[in-house]
Amino acid sequence: MKRREFVKKIAAGSAVAGGLLSNAQPSLAAKRFNWKLVTTWPPNFPIFQDGVKRFANDVRRMSDNQLNIQVFAGGELIPALQTFEAVSQGTVEMGHGAAYYWAGKIPAAQFFTAVPFGMNAQGMNAWFYGGNGIELWQEVYAPHELVPFPMGNTGVQMGGWFRKKIDSLADLKGLKMRIPGLGGKVMAKAGVNPVLMAGGEIYTALERGTIDATEWVGPYHDLRLGLYRAAKYYYYPGWHEPGPALELIIHKKAWEELPKELQIIVQTAAEASNLQMLSEFEANNLDALHTLTNEHKVQIFEFPADVLRELHKLTLETLAEEADKDAEFKKVYAAYSSFSKNMDAWNAISEAAYARALKL
Repeated sequence: MKRREFVKKIAAGSAVAGGLLSNAQPSLAAKRFNWKLVTTWPPNFPIFQDGVKRFANDVRRMSDNQLNIQVFAGGELIPALQTFEAVSQGTVEMGHGAAYYWAGKIPAAQFFTAVPFGMNAQGMNAWFYGGNGIELWQEVYAPHELVPFPMGNTGVQMGGWFRKKIDSLADLKGLKMRIPGLGGKVMAKAGVNPVLMAGGEIYTALERGTIDATEWVGPYHDLRLGLYRAAKYYYYPGWHEPGPALELIIHKKAWEELPKELQIIVQTAAEASNLQMLSEFEANNLDALHTLTNEHKVQIFEFPADVLRELHKLTLETLAEEADKDAEFKKVYAAYSSFSKNMDAWNAISEAAYARALKL
């Protein structure tokens, strides 16, 4: 009798549990989402475009095909630098690029990519995930109906490709250089004519002399674009972009329509892509640099110390001037600076101290 009662209770419990699952499951699986994602990158471009495709595939698999994202490279569906407008207006649900491309619309957005002589990738990720970086970013983008997340980082970049040697600040005057964001504003103060253009347009512009210099990313990507064929001099360090973050942007209404479970999947996949992209750059840059120097005889130079000192001075002037013109820029600048100072203080007895120890 006791055994029969026990079996009945198990059966009843199973029936209740089954009913709960059958009631819950349709709410998760009833609606499938088919989204479009546009990027600012050339088709089939390693790490950037390939990384976005991997992100979309991860989301599809983790959601068991409930959220399917079709990825379009720059120019395939819309022009590369119209990504922001397309997502903001809801023409597509997602976009991938770099926040400083939209500086003309949102001056404060530049902090969420890179600040000249600012934080490296480790610092940026600490600000985003351990500080208030993402919250500020989302606050800044909210009026544009966008929800942003970090998704990628190049690590410290190279200083750029020049068609003539740079021995002093005077050598920069009058140059037309492809350089976006705050780095472009600093270069403008140094007498450069900064130009904004998508990655797929850079080589042709440099080869034809439409521009005299360009920054792009680092050896791995610069080799892929063939920039060594259009300019002789390759400079370091990338003072203008010491740890540039890439962004995933999502149309706010589309984001809010996703079940919480799918939102978590998207965030998790974006975080995984953030780590993967940075890791791939760090793993591949040195081999690409050896190819550039050994096979293509590229000449690599460090920016003269006095040039870097002057650029650092101009950076501080630029940031102060931009903060005076825009209250939102000023607010984000204050938050960024406060976090950056804390990172510097910690680095002094951690990363920097360890780097010194290696030289003993």
